[in-house]
Amino acid sequence: MEIRETIGIDVSKKTIDVHIHKKNLYQRFDNNAAEIKKMVEWTLKNTDFDQQEILFTFEHTGLYSQQLSATLSELGMLYTAIPGLEIKRSLGLSRGKDDKVDSKKIALYAYRLREELEPCQMPSKELQSLKRMLKLRDRFVKQRAGFKASLKEEKLVLKKKDNKVLFDSQEQIIKDLSKKIKKIEKAMDELIREDQKLDEIYKLINSIKGVGPQTALYMIAYTQGFTKFKSWRKFASYCGIAPFPNSSGKSIMGKTKVSHLANKKIKSLFDMCAKTALQHNPEIKQYYNRRIEEQNKEKMSTINVIRNKLLARIFAVVKRGTPY
Repeated sequence: MEIRETIGIDVSKKTIDVHIHKKNLYQRFDNNAAEIKKMVEWTLKNTDFDQQEILFTFEHTGLYSQQLSATLSELGMLYTAIPGLEIKRSLGLSRGKDDKVDSKKIALYAYRLREELEPCQMPSKELQSLKRMLKLRDRFVKQRAGFKASLKEEKLVLKKKDNKVLFDSQEQIIKDLSKKIKKIEKAMDELIREDQKLDEIYKLINSIKGVGPQTALYMIAYTQGFTKFKSWRKFASYCGIAPFPNSSGKSIMGKTKVSHLANKKIKSLFDMCAKTALQHNPEIKQYYNRRIEEQNKEKMSTINVIRNKLLARIFAVVKRGTPY
């Protein structure tokens, strides 16, 4: 059904500012389930269109916008959550922050792009839980790496007998973090195994040489079980491994480059996957050598081609439903 009205919502921790585009109406509501339902009632009352012709648009702000997404999904409303940078650029030059004005600009932005914007689907509870656990594990891994690095440096210059408490405390923290990381990994493993569809996808991804368990989990979580992205190329753009042209007229004739606007965690995972595949996959190794030695291509551009090859294979095995 055609989108004929757009609702711009500026989300903050405690409130949401709502603007109806065509009617040019504004209202502020508290950011909780009951108030969001009132907001939907107010919107439907003040528009001349069916609910399937109305698109709610807001910035994806993590926890702050989660209740909004959940309630709109529960009520069967169409909505789309836009990345913060995209919203910021669409608002134009701004010398201050005004939630009321921002909600109006978001509504206008959505109306202009109403034929291009695709409504979001609320991820399942399992996928939401998986994403949260991945983020927590990542945080613990970074903390552990920090303590390991500082402890290693301190042991090189400090005497153990004079710094026993310092060393023992950090070693205990490292052990505790390792236990917590293992506990999270076990919980994620159980979550995947208990869901037949996710378990099948997980096994298919791991059938590809060079792709490991962490990459498989991130792919499942951030593609929403391979329902969010229509093609591997769109996901390549999302995670920053798709090359883009860098030229303008005759003055700028640069090489194609990947964008820095990306999910850098997933990009780093594919970097590791590409390097692992180089070591353990003869076909990839042969391809790498041929590009470097025979075609005189740069090493990093070749690594990026391998990243894209692995990503394409992941989408292919999931689509086919058969291992690589």
